[in-house]
Amino acid sequence: MNLAINTLVKQKIGWVSALAIVVANMVGTGVFTSLGLQVQQVPNTWAILLLWAFGGLMALLGAFAYAELGTHLRRSGGEYHFLSTLYHPFLGYLSGWVSVTVGFAASVALSAMAMGIYLSDLLQVNPKVLAVLAIMILSFAHSGNLKRSSRVQIGLTALKIILILVFIVVGWYLPAKTDHWEGHPTQSWEWSPAAFAIALVFVNYSYSGWNSAAYIVEEIKNPVKNLPRALIGGTVLVAVLYILLQLSFLRQVPISAMSNKVQIGELVANSMFGNQIGNWFSLGIALLLASGLSAMIWVGPRVIQSMGKDHQFWTFWQAENKQGVPVKAIGLLAALSIILCLTGGFEQLLIYSGFVLQLFNALTVAGVFILRTQFKHLKGYRSPLYPALQLIFLAGSAWMLAYLLIDKPLESMLGLANLALGALTFFWGWKRKNTTAAPSPGSLN
Repeated sequence: MNLAINTLVKQKIGWVSALAIVVANMVGTGVFTSLGLQVQQVPNTWAILLLWAFGGLMALLGAFAYAELGTHLRRSGGEYHFLSTLYHPFLGYLSGWVSVTVGFAASVALSAMAMGIYLSDLLQVNPKVLAVLAIMILSFAHSGNLKRSSRVQIGLTALKIILILVFIVVGWYLPAKTDHWEGHPTQSWEWSPAAFAIALVFVNYSYSGWNSAAYIVEEIKNPVKNLPRALIGGTVLVAVLYILLQLSFLRQVPISAMSNKVQIGELVANSMFGNQIGNWFSLGIALLLASGLSAMIWVGPRVIQSMGKDHQFWTFWQAENKQGVPVKAIGLLAALSIILCLTGGFEQLLIYSGFVLQLFNALTVAGVFILRTQFKHLKGYRSPLYPALQLIFLAGSAWMLAYLLIDKPLESMLGLANLALGALTFFWGWKRKNTTAAPSPGSLN
């Protein structure tokens, strides 16, 4: 028994590894693919920069809330555990369903698809074949033990930060090839609030992952101190890098050349270094995307494992190997991601997932109000400026969701249909007898 406890303690990670998970989950597909979709909606440099600043603020406000929830309700699983405890197990189940089928499976698929696109020209291999191989290889890498997962994650994240810094430094060192970033008079100022809200979905997708460390609270040493460090520190770091990176991109490539393009990093690299060196940067971006894939494949199965503790349908998938790694859940996530990768479209999948994820992020942030009133006996981190920060996040989320329902009804309805399917699985008897009782808040040690 003591040996098992000691092994578990040794397997826990510090704030550096947790921060690496946050950074790796945030920096990935969106920042190197979504700018072309944004400028299609809002073809104005200053509006684009405002989008990225507002998206960073929303992510930071969310990080404060999740840090408070995670240090009081100390059980892995993220929104699944938070909403089950604060609201009702049914809502928690739906959030877990969304996390598995959208938050992680769709995000893994999108990252793998983007990775395949960046590598396809260089290797002359079908991009979907490359995407499937990437998912399989990284799933195997995370099926060993936490120590290996931690090393893989820190190494890939370090490479990611170096590559982004190169883009930022070189993009500002070289003479600007376009004056659009300074507000060229040909830029369009005719964009609607709806277009701004839709473009914000792409930005928020780029920032998604700011909450990732909250999914593995039980695997973090001293979570009261280390979880806020990881969530807040990682979000601030990425927000600063993102804004600087977008400025660099806009200096080197005109908005018109980026519109409706996915390979933004490749366009910028070719503009700065020429096609030959740009190909090597495409390889670097593919490795950067591998970091995001790695982080999601590490964190996502923990949600499945957490659901397996409370719902009978998921019990089979919570099985662990001798090192405590949920290998069956990793396999399930890989299978779902591969299916989406082979059948989904990039932009529609992004909007569809963005709608559902923002909805549950808002519900989770609102849970801070319940935590403060009904769980006063618990101790942990408290977010500053309560309740102003939570209200700002909720207002921004409601504004964006309303415009998505109006302007993108198909993708929004698909998201709601996914929730309906999840509800059917809940009431179809795939739950334990004690499902109606909210899970315990988690260990207070």
